[in-house]
Parts: sequence; structure tokens; C-alpha cells
Amino acid sequence: MAENLSTKQLSVQELAELDKKYFLHPTTAPKVHAEQGPKIMFSEGKGIYVKDMDGNSYIDGVSMLWNVNLGHGQKELAEAAKEQMEKLAYSSSFIGYSNEPAVRLAEKLVSLAPGDLNSVFYTSGGSESNDTAFKLARFYWELKGQPKKRKIIALENAYHGVTIAAQTATSIPNFHTFSSSNISDVFHAKPHLTNCELGDKSDPNYEGCIRDIVEKEGADSIAAVIMEPVQGSGGVYIPPDGYLQAVRKLCDEFGILFIADEVITGFGRTGLMFGSENWDVVPDFLCFAKGVTSGYAQLGGVLIRQHIRDTIVQYEGVLSHGFTYSGHATACAVALKNIELMERDNIVVNAKNMEQVLADGFEYLKGKYDIVTKTRAIGLLSAFELYEDPTTEKPFDVSVMAAAKVGEECFSRKLLIRPIRVGEGKNIIAIAPPLVINKQEIEQLIAIIDDSISAFKKTL
Repeated sequence: MAENLSTKQLSVQELAELDKKYFLHPTTAPKVHAEQGPKIMFSEGKGIYVKDMDGNSYIDGVSMLWNVNLGHGQKELAEAAKEQMEKLAYSSSFIGYSNEPAVRLAEKLVSLAPGDLNSVFYTSGGSESNDTAFKLARFYWELKGQPKKRKIIALENAYHGVTIAAQTATSIPNFHTFSSSNISDVFHAKPHLTNCELGDKSDPNYEGCIRDIVEKEGADSIAAVIMEPVQGSGGVYIPPDGYLQAVRKLCDEFGILFIADEVITGFGRTGLMFGSENWDVVPDFLCFAKGVTSGYAQLGGVLIRQHIRDTIVQYEGVLSHGFTYSGHATACAVALKNIELMERDNIVVNAKNMEQVLADGFEYLKGKYDIVTKTRAIGLLSAFELYEDPTTEKPFDVSVMAAAKVGEECFSRKLLIRPIRVGEGKNIIAIAPPLVINKQEIEQLIAIIDDSISAFKKTL
């Protein structure tokens, strides 16, 4: 029987040993972790900074998992959680039960959402939100007398989560194939081909685009298309102007539902409240999580257009879908306070203003280093790439592990960034700091990346 250590004061080393023994970490190499233990043990945070248990301070350059939009140590969010917990920490939303924070948040979300996204289904996080959108899309078509409309089209480079359906829609190889648990009837289209989606069959890339898949499979079998307004974990790819509009038009043409996965892009990350708004597109389902609470509580959901909601509420049976924590009272109270603070402190405006500061920093790096290229930023969602020779797009040899090594150099200089390797020869550095970051802090972040790239180049 394990010793009860819940109240005993433990050293960092003692905690690390317990971590190795008892904690199986997500998205981590199990063998390495079992041998080496946790890379870092966080203890506290304030604004864009986090501290480890040894007192070292780090800049959180990726908002941990793209979600801590308001930064760390926000006491008002903690107070909102405490106040709600003291009154009613949790209540069920099943069989028509409700609670005040869930109702108030639903009304607030609808007021913020574009177009006629006028209803909310709550989940605990992003994977659940995307799975829910798939289920509701199929259910909608069943209610409309078209049960054969079941297929889902996602994009290459997509990341939609790790529940079975969301994992299947994800096309990052390691995630997509993990445990061989993919479901059927999910397809992956070539991304960001505006002309193809508008119907240009002379385009050499036409085969494999969304329109091509719809035509081959038959629109009467397609329930929905899902995409991130800006692809996140797949490489921080910003679509060309007109692309989302073209897909929206295609979906309307063929009677297909459009699902926007805004788990990363929602709540100010792209410089507008929702990423879809950058292209004036209203999806049929808008999936959210992460930034709705800035990571202070586990909450997600799906915003639903009026005509879909109107169809579903005519169903007289039980809606056989839901989560224990759907409409969690404390999480919803935190979300309400989170949105209040965003509005009070003009956080979305700050994200848009800091976009240019970050872009200028990337241009400086690009001008200084001949290996830096393809810089991009929308709000505070950004990336750049590393190539051995950008002029010919010659990638580094895989053994060089350029992005990972630059990431380690940043880590040694107390900056947390996200190296992304999603394809052969791809070395992408993702930067997505908390939306509360200021100009001086971005300049500090860029200076650390500058030093890190310089150190990496000396190893070549």
C-alpha cells in the first residue's frame, strides 16, 4: 500500500520520483519519462510568466496549450470559482436540470457569437466539443429525413482532438493512427485551395480537395465539413483570403453543414473574438473550449445555428448525448468572469495590436538569419519555419532536429515555445503567448529566440 503523502512536505526530487512512478503523462514519450521524470515542475504563475519549484521564472510563449489567454495568477478568476463553489460547485444538466451560471453564460456566448449561432451545448473540452458537433450534425440530418448523410470531411494538417471521432478527423500522423481506433466515414481534403473549392477543375491540385471528395462520395452522404479557421497544432497555417468563404459557399451549394473548430482560435486569440470573424463566415456549428475560461476551469461547448436548434427541439425523445460536467456551474462562473475581464481590459484589442509587434520581431529574425522563413501571425497565433536553404526550400536533414533544438535553446534561456514537426522536413516554431502580453515582453521574447537561433546555428 502506498504511503499517504498528500499532506507531507516533499522536495522537488521526491515529487519527481513520485511523478515517474504514478503519473502517466499525455503526449509524452513514456519510456523517456519513466527514466528521467518530469522536465519541469511548475509551482506558480503571474501574467506571462510561470515559475518552477526551484524558483526559476519562464516566459510562457505558448499560453501552455494555447489556452491561458488572460495569463497566469488571475485572482479575480480564482475568486469567481471560490464564490461559486461555496454556493453550488456542481449540478447536473441532465433531464432538464439547470443552474444560473450555465444559463447566463449561454446568453453571453450567443451575444458574442457571429450570425445566428443562438444555442449552446456544453462539454468539458475541445475534443468533446468536436465529437459533439459530429453527433449533432448526423442527428440533424436524421431528423431531416436524410440518415445517409453521415460522412465528415476534415483537412490535411488538421488537429481536432483525441476522442475517437475527433482523433480520426485529426490528420497529424501520430495522433491519427494511435491505438488503431479510427472510425469510418471520415475523409481528409487538401487544405486551403480556394479556386478548387470554387469549382476550378483545371487546377492541378483539384483531386483531393473538398469539392472533389463531395462529388466522388455524393453530397447526399456528407454530413459536415470541419476545419480550424487557422490550423493550430498542425503547423499554424493561416488560410488565404477567400478560402473560408469558398468553403461556406460550397457547403451551402451541396447542403452540407460547416463546423468551425475554434478551440484554439476562439476568445481573442486571432485578434477578434472568434477566428471565423476574420473572414466574415458564420459556421453552422462553432466548437469552443480553451480560452473560454483561460484554462482556469475545464469547459467547452458547441454554438449552434438557429435552424439546427429549431429542428432538434422538435424531437420528442431523449437527446442521448451529454457529459457529467455539461454546464458545470463553477466552470461557467469562471467563464463569465473571464469574458468580463476580457471586455473590461480590452484584451481582444491588445491581441490585435500586439500582432504587429510580434510580426516585426519575426521580420527582424528573418532578416538576421538565413534559415528563418515563412513567418506568419494573426493576432497572437503565430509561427515561423526553419530551412537549411529557404530560397530553394531545402529542409534540414531530419537528424538535425532544428525546431526541437531551437526549442531546447529557448528552454535553457527560460522561454517556453512549441516546436512542431508534422511532416518530413518541417521545422515549425509556434508562438502564442497570453493575450495580456505587452510590447516590452514581446521584445524580450524575440531577444531570447534571437539568442537561441544564434546558438543553434553554431552547432551546424
